[in-house]
Amino acid sequence: MHARIANTTAPAFRSVLSSFSKRSSWICTSCQLGSNRSGSRRHLTTQPRSEKPYYITTPIFYVNAAPHVGHLYTMVLTDIIKRWHVLKGEKALLCTGTDEHGLKVQRAAAKAGIDPKLFCDKGAAIFKELGQKAEITYDHFVRTTDREHKEAVEYAWFLLQEKGFIYEQKHEGWYSVTDECFYPESAVQLYLDPPTGRKIMTSIETGSEVEWSSEENYHFRLSAFREDLLEFYKANPEWIVPEHRMKEVVQAVESGLDDLSISRPRDRLTWGIRVPGDDSQTIYVWLDALMNYATKAGYPWTPSHEQAGGWPADCHVIGKDIVRFHCIYWPAFLMALGLPLPKKILTHSHWTLGGSKMSKSTGRVVDPFHALNRFGSDVMRFYMAYEGRLRDDSNYDNLRIIGLYSKFLNQQLGNLASRVTRGKRWSVRGAVERIAGRPAEEWSEGPGSKFRNNSLATIANSVDACFDSYDPRAAVFEIAEFVRGSNAFFTMSRPWGKVLPFGSGDPGDDVDKIIYLSAEALRMTGILLQPCMPNKAKMLLDQLGVQHDRRSFEYCKLDADLDYGTPLVDLGSAHEGVLFPPLLSEE
Repeated sequence: MHARIANTTAPAFRSVLSSFSKRSSWICTSCQLGSNRSGSRRHLTTQPRSEKPYYITTPIFYVNAAPHVGHLYTMVLTDIIKRWHVLKGEKALLCTGTDEHGLKVQRAAAKAGIDPKLFCDKGAAIFKELGQKAEITYDHFVRTTDREHKEAVEYAWFLLQEKGFIYEQKHEGWYSVTDECFYPESAVQLYLDPPTGRKIMTSIETGSEVEWSSEENYHFRLSAFREDLLEFYKANPEWIVPEHRMKEVVQAVESGLDDLSISRPRDRLTWGIRVPGDDSQTIYVWLDALMNYATKAGYPWTPSHEQAGGWPADCHVIGKDIVRFHCIYWPAFLMALGLPLPKKILTHSHWTLGGSKMSKSTGRVVDPFHALNRFGSDVMRFYMAYEGRLRDDSNYDNLRIIGLYSKFLNQQLGNLASRVTRGKRWSVRGAVERIAGRPAEEWSEGPGSKFRNNSLATIANSVDACFDSYDPRAAVFEIAEFVRGSNAFFTMSRPWGKVLPFGSGDPGDDVDKIIYLSAEALRMTGILLQPCMPNKAKMLLDQLGVQHDRRSFEYCKLDADLDYGTPLVDLGSAHEGVLFPPLLSEE
């Protein structure tokens, strides 16, 4: 059976449901044709077709242990991208949530001595709290224990089964509870555990312990999608960012695909969604979990209405350790279901601590709540965006955070903001009134012309290009270099030494030009930093007197705003209302 499947049509949808209802007692009550039950979120599929919003997702996080700073980074990275699209005037949706099924959650709940659902409720609440504390503007928080998610997974299973992509067979192999997946013989190795002296089998890829498993379960015909996947990769060579992971995925698929075990016997795994029509089996956690992205986009939807909820996803943001699941299994599932594939997979590397990977299972973690309480959400968001890498691992270091704060946020951005807005011998508003809107020819030479034409005129497009290529770190670097250049321009221009000794409130044309260009640099910086540092950016724009309806990307260009300069807040004394005050201690 060829893997390329056309989108399900309305008659086929009815036929499938009819077929399933005859063979099984199961039928998704909220998907029954003709259902007019009020309150169902699936009413959106009957609404007139609307423009597709930008849809970005984080992976859903396991609740078997508390979150660490790596989870915070994934959330922040995703939120910055979402906020950037909002800044550009687009409607954007962010989906995050928790993965609550599977053997390791089952065992963690048993170890804690509480009911699995209660265990998951507590875990989900912690991740929600983390999102709120880090200013994550998520629109959906999905839980795999949600009823609507369960129904969507069951419906997807029925479609896959109806199309012949699921079959029963005995499965033997090495299973990792930590990774929730099977590994072939070639992917495991014998390992001597130093603390205990035990000889154990581990995954070569992840280092997780594996155990031998032999059982009857259901399989997905993953092998049938090898050629279609390779064809898709060839047509979309930049689908995975960064590029080297795209090459790794292509090589893995070219080497061959085995069919995928997609269920576990209920006597081994009780905590999960039952296989429809076979209560003795539980659906494989990764098939269950991956469907979350479509669930919150309204799946199952009626034909041609998937875009109302954002599908296909514009970007999945994931860690490098789950690339195989998202870049091989997930697109194969979607192809089998006849659904459009996500447009981009943004993969990032890990955060290390003392050179070793952070891991909840080993206890080598940084508590994100403690970090946020210590440094604040804006500083932590900026640090993670500035230091977090896509290709190589990043090492978490409190001294790096303190250094970045002191040397850049305080001494560069904060210093420039204070000197420009608090100057006693000039006025930002006066400079804007007298200088803004002058013809470009006037800036062909003379004081500030190089800075204006080479930096101010290009920064917005440079940052936008970084986001277009899905490199938020490069975007933050562009902004940081722009701020350093602006600070250097102000210092070298020495406006305090050029103020004319006469004409109260009119320091002279040269000073006005310096102040105006420096204020423009701060105004653009404030606009560009909003996705990364929403609170500090707001504070900066308030101090500059930028009206709230002029803080979008369209205003991030020279002379776009001629009315700012009168602070919207009290600037206070030299020791109050400072954007980035000096740290009390740098220990």
